Amino acid sequence: MEKFMRVLKYAILGLLNRQPMTGYDIGKEFNYELSEFWHAKHSQIYTELKRLHDEGLVTYDIEISGDILEKKQYSITEKGEADLLKWLHKDELIEKTAKDVFRVRMYFSSYIDLTSRIKLLESQKMQHRRRLNQLLKTAEQYDGVPSPDSDRFGDFIVLESAIIREEGILAWIEKCITYCTAGIEAKKS
Repeated sequence: MEKFMRVLKYAILGLLNRQPMTGYDIGKEFNYELSEFWHAKHSQIYTELKRLHDEGLVTYDIEISGDILEKKQYSITEKGEADLLKWLHKDELIEKTAKDVFRVRMYFSSYIDLTSRIKLLESQKMQHRRRLNQLLKTAEQYDGVPSPDSDRFGDFIVLESAIIREEGILAWIEKCITYCTAGIEAKKS
């Protein structure tokens, strides 16, 4: 758990290295562009922001909105930038495969009939097609590969990864449907 919480640390530092943000703004980023590879609840974000502040990696200014609404605008410190850069240069071993409930279900799918399997696969196909279409729509904002020195470059290459992932999952689902359909046809003969 600690290892993943600290990845949250660097995701937040990376966002703040781009521009100062409120905790709410950081949460929105996790629900938008970062959602394809990392997620965090608002409570985790605010806990991590407090910890980063205590470590001297971020600072904040309090802004007053209206009569009483105050919000903290967080900024990365020089110490935070140095820590982020050190982490960015670090190589990582490949992680274990992410947990996937549907694939576990398919692993044991021989216990259900082929028609039910096809229905499950078709449902997944529709969901992944919808996700792929959303990603492709997001990709329309790029008319080419952004400069490797821009903040948009990282967004672009991660978006490409998400598109390729969804295309691969859809290809796998199609194969599974073909195998199940062939099984139904074989039983008819």
